[in-house]
Amino acid sequence: MKTSKIAGIILIATVSIAWLSCSKPEQSSTQKRYPISSIDIKNVILTDSFWLPKVKLIQDTTIKHAFEKCAEEGRMENFLIAGKTMEGKARGKMPFDDTDLYKTIEGASYSLISMPNPKLDAYLDSIISIIKIGQEPDGYLTTWFTIDRTSPPADWVKPSKERWENEITSHELYNSGHLFEAAAAHYWATGKRNLLDIALKNADLLVANFKPGHLQRPPGHQIVETGLIKLYDITHNEDYLKLSKYFIDLRGDSTTHPLYGAYYQDHEPVIDQSEAVGHAVRAEYLYAGMTDIAAIYHNPSYSKALDKIWDNTVNKKMYITGGVGARHDGEAFGDDFELPNLSAYGETCAAIGSVWWNQKMFMLSGDAKYYDIVERTLYNGLISGMSTDGKMFFYTNPLESDGKFQFNKGACTRQSWFDCSCCPTNMIRFIPSLAGLIYASKEDTVYANLFISSQAQLQSKNGKIKLSQQTGYPWRGNVTFTIEPEKKTKFTLQIRVPGWLRNEAVPGNLYAYVNAQPAEPSLSINGKKEKPQISNGYMTLTKEWEKGDVVELSLPMNIHKVMTNGPVADNKNKVAFERGPIVYCAEGIDNPNLSTLALPDDVSLQSKKKDLLGQSVNVLTGKIQNENLTLIPYYLWSNRGVGQMKVWLPQTEPKAKL
Repeated sequence: MKTSKIAGIILIATVSIAWLSCSKPEQSSTQKRYPISSIDIKNVILTDSFWLPKVKLIQDTTIKHAFEKCAEEGRMENFLIAGKTMEGKARGKMPFDDTDLYKTIEGASYSLISMPNPKLDAYLDSIISIIKIGQEPDGYLTTWFTIDRTSPPADWVKPSKERWENEITSHELYNSGHLFEAAAAHYWATGKRNLLDIALKNADLLVANFKPGHLQRPPGHQIVETGLIKLYDITHNEDYLKLSKYFIDLRGDSTTHPLYGAYYQDHEPVIDQSEAVGHAVRAEYLYAGMTDIAAIYHNPSYSKALDKIWDNTVNKKMYITGGVGARHDGEAFGDDFELPNLSAYGETCAAIGSVWWNQKMFMLSGDAKYYDIVERTLYNGLISGMSTDGKMFFYTNPLESDGKFQFNKGACTRQSWFDCSCCPTNMIRFIPSLAGLIYASKEDTVYANLFISSQAQLQSKNGKIKLSQQTGYPWRGNVTFTIEPEKKTKFTLQIRVPGWLRNEAVPGNLYAYVNAQPAEPSLSINGKKEKPQISNGYMTLTKEWEKGDVVELSLPMNIHKVMTNGPVADNKNKVAFERGPIVYCAEGIDNPNLSTLALPDDVSLQSKKKDLLGQSVNVLTGKIQNENLTLIPYYLWSNRGVGQMKVWLPQTEPKAKL
């Protein structure tokens, strides 16, 4: 079917949509069961000069781009063919193509919270009506399987006779998981039940089939676990929560199913796992689900396993950009310290999974180290996944390019779409939800974890509090908080002191600063300088706050030279550079001699403001043997064509002493 014909069907569906139930959604109850709660994104307004344009870019450009690509690639057609309103064979090359629509709907829904858009809202309803057509009467929903279960779209998926028979590769539960995530977001954003009812019907089908003595096999690709918990948050139906835990506990249990193996994190029970292994995205989604279960069930066995896996990841398997996943083969974690630069995988989806997992680990523990990872990943290995125009993407995010190795699914630079377009659509669903990462609360404590200009409405036991933040981050370290409680209120404001300011490149010991410099934040309250009390990565400010109180911070942003402590072969005798949360790289377009460049030990760099690709950013500049050296933020690389790039730069061999 032509794209124009699909557009006609969408238009008809839009006109014919009946009145939809619009009740006011409740705040996530899962958040309430964590010791610390994130602040609902409905109560946070972004005003930030760095992040708000990216949210607008998603809504104004990337969502439209994705829906157009979905139409071109037959994503909508598959639901119509499955529902027998069209004839044809399943289109697409992946068993999870349905999720491209789900994830785009999810991101569009979140964007409606910060930027209401009636046309987009109505368009989502029309797409949802098409999805409903593809759902079988009992709630089953995977279009390729409904169309022809004997002819999977990918040759690595086995034909099936029964539903979920080959779940190890069929992605039927993965499709359900993204449906649940999208339905929850759409309901929370709009109050409408049209997608939620589709999801609940599917979830009830899973509950009826997956249970001891019946279907006892875990998902081949995780995400249904967190999706079910979001449905539980909305409905309070404990069957969804129990099924989420059931799926997690099936892993490594050879008495219930033939084990899938370490690639699927199904080699031993999750509570016995201690190393990040296998497919990186599957793993990060599993760990996020495990953290939810650890919080809800207060299960120390889960927590101990998560701590071990986190330590292994951060100390032995994480790139300086926050990226994870070393191998193209299997999109997998490698061995300890296997972190190649040119052939690094660093999938965008894995970076997104890491942020979600680390945020949950913070809510469980209150430890600032998790937000050091969130921040590092956000500003580097995550937003590098999308171009400045919002239409080109990285599936993989290497730390080096020679301009020849086609690292990005057959290309040396960004692409507009992929046969497997999980990463573009994951960016769409992540960026508009960013506001939910900034603040958190616990009883009489408010956490400011990210420095992003915004306004937040908080609820303490003594009344409402409006907290406004203004900052020039990540380029400048000036931060101003204005506190406006409903009435004079005593509470504690915990402001995270970033690891880079504490001279910790990362929470573990994999990377370290060569030139660690003493630097402390300066603090004033209502114009009076105060000595900040710093403990466990936070400045702690406890007082009776009055309307109009102002807290001003200055976070000195020194340029740091970074070295690798562990035995990472590719980083031997090499250094990288950071300023604030930003990791820098050298591109060939700025440095024609990049292939032969070597830095002396005493190299001196300066930070300089520059307009680059329509953005005002800080670049690092210096001189190397009368040659200019320019380093740009890593997330901006490959927006100016194919070329060389390096994050880790070789040093000149030290001269022998006479």
